[in-house]
Amino acid sequence: MVTNGEWDEVEKYLSGFTKVDDNRYSMKIFFEIRKQKYLEALDKRDRAKAVEILVKDLKVFSAFNEELFKEITHLLTLENFRENEQLSKYGDTKSARGIMLAELKKLIEANPLFRDKLQFPSLKNSRLRTLINQSLNWQHQLCKNPRPNPDIKTLFVDHSCGQPNGARAPSPVTNPLMSAVPKAGGFPPLGAHGPFQPTPAALPTSLAGWMANPTPVPHPAASAGPIGLGAPNNAAILKRPRTPPTNNPALDYQSADSEHVLKRSRPFGMPEEVNNLPVNILPVPYAGQSHGQSSYSPDDLPKTVVMALSQGSAVKSMDFHPVQQILLLVGTNIGDVMVWELGSGEKIAHKTFKVWDLSGWSMPLQASLANDYTVSVNRVMWSPDGALFGVAYSKHIVHIYSYHGGDDLRNHLEIEAHAGSVNDLAFSYPNKQLCVVTCGEDRVIKVWDAASGAKQYTFEGHEAPVYSICPHHKENIQFIFSTATDGKIKAWLYDNMGSRVDYNAPGQSSTTMAYSADGTRLFSCGTNKEGESYLVEWNESEGTVKRTYFGLGKRSAGVVQFDTTKNRFLAAGDEFTVKFWDMDNLNLLTSTPADGGLPPSPCIRFNKEGTLLAVSTDDNGVKVLANSDGIRLLRTVENRSFDSSRVAPAAIVKAPNIGTFGSNNATIGTPIGDRAAPVAGAMVAMNSDGRSLADVKPRITDDSLEKSRIWKLTEINEPSQCRSLRLPDSLTSMRVSRLIYTNSGVAILALASNAVHKLWKWQRNDRNLTGKATTSVAPQLWQPSSGILMTNDVGDTNPEDAVPCFALSKNDSYVMSASGGKISLFNMMTFKTMTTFMPPPPAATSLAFHPQDNNIIAIGMDDSSIQIYNVRVDEVKTKLKGHQKRITGLAFSNTLNVLVSSGADSQLCVWSTDGWEKQASKFLQIPNGRAASPHADTRVQFHLDQIHLLAVHETQIAIFEAPKLECLKQWVPREASGPITHATYSCDSQSIYVSFEDGSVGVLTASTLRLRCRISPAAYLPPNPSLRVFPLVIAAHPSDPNQFALGLTDGGVHILEPLESEGKWGTSPPVENGAGPSTTSAAPSSEPPQR
Repeated sequence: MVTNGEWDEVEKYLSGFTKVDDNRYSMKIFFEIRKQKYLEALDKRDRAKAVEILVKDLKVFSAFNEELFKEITHLLTLENFRENEQLSKYGDTKSARGIMLAELKKLIEANPLFRDKLQFPSLKNSRLRTLINQSLNWQHQLCKNPRPNPDIKTLFVDHSCGQPNGARAPSPVTNPLMSAVPKAGGFPPLGAHGPFQPTPAALPTSLAGWMANPTPVPHPAASAGPIGLGAPNNAAILKRPRTPPTNNPALDYQSADSEHVLKRSRPFGMPEEVNNLPVNILPVPYAGQSHGQSSYSPDDLPKTVVMALSQGSAVKSMDFHPVQQILLLVGTNIGDVMVWELGSGEKIAHKTFKVWDLSGWSMPLQASLANDYTVSVNRVMWSPDGALFGVAYSKHIVHIYSYHGGDDLRNHLEIEAHAGSVNDLAFSYPNKQLCVVTCGEDRVIKVWDAASGAKQYTFEGHEAPVYSICPHHKENIQFIFSTATDGKIKAWLYDNMGSRVDYNAPGQSSTTMAYSADGTRLFSCGTNKEGESYLVEWNESEGTVKRTYFGLGKRSAGVVQFDTTKNRFLAAGDEFTVKFWDMDNLNLLTSTPADGGLPPSPCIRFNKEGTLLAVSTDDNGVKVLANSDGIRLLRTVENRSFDSSRVAPAAIVKAPNIGTFGSNNATIGTPIGDRAAPVAGAMVAMNSDGRSLADVKPRITDDSLEKSRIWKLTEINEPSQCRSLRLPDSLTSMRVSRLIYTNSGVAILALASNAVHKLWKWQRNDRNLTGKATTSVAPQLWQPSSGILMTNDVGDTNPEDAVPCFALSKNDSYVMSASGGKISLFNMMTFKTMTTFMPPPPAATSLAFHPQDNNIIAIGMDDSSIQIYNVRVDEVKTKLKGHQKRITGLAFSNTLNVLVSSGADSQLCVWSTDGWEKQASKFLQIPNGRAASPHADTRVQFHLDQIHLLAVHETQIAIFEAPKLECLKQWVPREASGPITHATYSCDSQSIYVSFEDGSVGVLTASTLRLRCRISPAAYLPPNPSLRVFPLVIAAHPSDPNQFALGLTDGGVHILEPLESEGKWGTSPPVENGAGPSTTSAAPSSEPPQR
C-alpha cells in the first residue's frame, strides 16, 4: 500500500493498532504518512489537493510543533519544494516511498503498542481443521434439533434449528469432524442418581461468547436476558409458592428471577406440609417485572452502623439467610461457625471445628489434623431455601448442616472434598437436584449430591489452585464459572466434556465472579500478586470486559472482596472502607469507613434485599450497617423479646416484605491471599479467651462519664515506650525534604535537599514474613548494580533554596520528581532517568498523578499556576490560575472528580477535573495571636472517603468538606511545640500524625481532632544538645495504620510503631453525653495543656 501510494488505506490499516495521539512514535508514523501525501500533491502541482491535506491532515500537528507546521505551509509558496534545504535531496516519488517505508518500519518496531504484533504466531498445520471442528460442534451439538451430517457451509451464517416435524432427535452424528460429540440431544448418564439429563437447548449466548472461537447461536429460545413469564396460576403457586408458573417443563423448578443459583437464590421448593398455606404466604416475584432502577438513590445504601458483634476470632466469610434476613451466618479463622439473630444481637448457634468421624478419612487428612488441629473457615453459604448451610474449611473438609429454626443446627454431611484447602463452596440445581459445588487447592472442582453426599462430577483442567466458583443458569442450561489463583477463568457444563472457556481475569488476578440479582449482568472483582485490584463488568456474549470501575486502591493485603445488590449497586471492601458503585457508572459513587476499625480489605455481605450490610472489623468482629428499611426491620424484631422456639423452620417463615427486589449475589469469603497469609498474621487473636467476651458491643458505652474522668493523654517520653528504627544510610546525609512509603508497603523513598533520592527495601525472611516495612528488621539502602543514584536536575538554582516535590506511580514502578530544575521521570528498578521535561522557569513545586490516568499529571508551579500535563504526548492540556503564591499541595478526589490545590498564600482551590473550571476557593483562618511566615506551605490530603480534606499549615490542622470547602474542624497546637512541620492521615484515615519543630510528634483522632498521644523527641532520638534535629516530613504506612516514618533535618529517616503490647498510639478521649469536661473539637480548639 505504501509503494502504491494508497495513503488512506495505510492510515486505515494502522489505525486498527494505534491512534495519532497514543504516543510519540504513533504521532511520527501518521505525520510521515501525511507529509509524504502532501509532498506528492505538491510534486504533481496539485495545489488544491495540497491545501486540503494541509488543513485536514497536517494541521493537527501544529499544536505540538507550530514552527514545523509553518515551515510545511511555506512550501506552498515555492515553485518546487526541493528549494527547501531539508528537502533538496528528495528524489522521485518511487524512491521517496521506498525511503519512507524503511522509516515506517523502524517507527513501528520501536512503538510499544506494536509489541508482540509483528510476528505471525506459529500454528499447527491442522489448526484450521480444529477450528472448523470446534465451530461445528458448538453449532450443532447443543441445539434442539441437531443435523445428522452438518455441512461446513452452515458456518457461513448464524445457525437456527429446523423443526423435526415431531420426530425424535436424529441418530448420533457420523461426520468424522464430529467424532468427539456424544449422542445428539443428550448428555452422559448421571450414574446412580437418575436417567439422562433433559435435552439441553442451544448454548446460551452468555456462555457461547466465552468459548474458544465460538459461532454465535442466536436461537429464538436463547437469550441472555430474563425470560418473561405468564400470568400466575393459583394451583401452580400452591404447589410451589415461590416459583412462578411457566410452560417450559425444564424451568419449573426455579423462576427466571432466581438468578444466580449459586448465590442466594430464592427458595426453589417448599416442604409438603406447607402446601395448604394461603396463596399469599410468600410474595411471588416475576422476572418480567420492572426493577425501577431510577427509584434508587445512594441514600438507599446501608451505611449507618447499627451494631457490632464480637466473634472472638477473625471473620473469614459471612452470609445472610435468604428468607429470614436478620439471621447472619459467620465463619472465622479458627474454624468457628456462628448464627446471629440481629434483631436481638444474640448468638443463637455456635459450632467449633470438630471432625465428626476421623476414622473414615484419608491418611493425609488424619496426619494433617494430628500435627495441627487448627483449621480456618474459607467460606460459609446458605442453601437457596435456607434449610442447609455449607462450611468449607482450610483442610480437606466440607461440613453441611441442616437448620431447623431457632438454635436447632444438626450435622447433615461431612465430606472430604479436596486434598488440601477447600477454597470455595456453593449450591446449585442441575437436573432439579440440589447439589453442593466445591473447589480447592488441588486444582479441581467437584459436584456433590446435597442429600446423600455422593460425588457426581469432577472437573479438572486448572493449572493452579481453584480460587472461586460461580454456578449459574441461562434458560435451561446450567454451568459453572471457576477462577484460579493464576488468573485463569474457565466454564463447565454438568458433563464430562471439559472446560468450555479459557480466559484471563483482568491483571491475572485471583478473582470472584457474581451476577446481578436478576441474573442478567456478570461482574468480577479480584486482586493480583502485585496488589492491583480490578472490579469489572463482563460482556457475556463476547467474553470480554465491558467496563472497568475506578476507585479501588492499590492494596496488597489480600484480595478485595465485593458484593452486589438491588440490580443496581456494587460494593467492595477496600482501603479500610466499604466502597459503593452504581453499576452503570464507572466512578466511585460513595464510600463509608463504618465508623472506623475496618481491616485493609474487609469481608462484606449484603442481605438479599440490600437493606443490611455486614462488614468484618480488625478487632475480630462484625459491624452491621443498615439503611432506613433495615433499621425499621431490626426495630420491629427487636421490640419482640427473642424466643428461639418462635423461629420457625427457615423454609416456611415469611420473608420480611421490605421490597420486591432480590439480591442473590456472590458470597465473597476471605481471599486465598489472606488464607495463605503468614502464620503471624493469621494467628491474631487466636486466644480462645476472647470468645468469653461480651458478644455485642454497644456503640456508646454506659460508663462514658466514668471514662471521661479517668482518661488522660498518652505521653511517650522514653525509647522503651515505643518501637523505633533509624534506617541505615551510607550516603551523604542531607535534610529530608520529601518522604513516602511505596504503595506495596515494602519500601520507603526519600528525597533529600541535595536532589538525591534514597530507597530502602525490606526483604521477606523468617524475621519478616510479610516483607513489609517494620521496625523489627532493618532494611537495605537499595542501589542497582550500576551504582547510579536517582538525582534530580537542579539547573542554575541552589538545591537548598528549591521546593522539592515528587509523586509515585500506583504500581511503584516509576517516580516523577523535581528539585528546582526540570522534572525527571525515574525507573524505580534501575534508577535510570527515563525522561526530563519542563525546564524552569517556572519551577515545579508540587506534583500529583491523575487517579484514573497515569499519563496525566497536575504540576503546581512556583509562579502560582497549575499545569495539567499529558506525559504521553508531551503537551500541557490547560493552565489553572487562582493562587497568588507558589503551589505547595495537590490532591485529587476520585469520588468528586475534583482537584484540590493549596498554596503558600494559605488558600485552597477546588477545580473540576471534567472541564478544569474553578468550583470554590477559601483562605485558611489564621488563629488569633499566631503569625504565619509569608511562604508557609499548605498541604492537602483527602480522607479515604474522598470527600473530607485534611489541610496542614504551620499554625493549624483543619478538616474541610469538598467540594464546597466548608471548614468542619480546626486544631491549633500549643505554642511550646513550635510550628507544625508536616502532617498526614494514617492509612485508614482514623488518625492524623503531626510533626512539630520541637521534634515531637502528635497523634490525633481524625474524627474529633483530639490529641490522644504525644511522642517526645527523646523517645526516638539520641540526646545531642549541640544539634537541633526535628522532623520535616511524615509518611504513613499504606496498610498498617499504626506505623509512620519521619524524615529529619539531619538526613535521618526513622520508623515508629507502638509497643506490641499496646497495639496502638493511646486511646481516644471518650465521646461526651453532656457530662464531664467538654471534649468538643469544633473549630477552633487547642490541645489540652501538657500534663
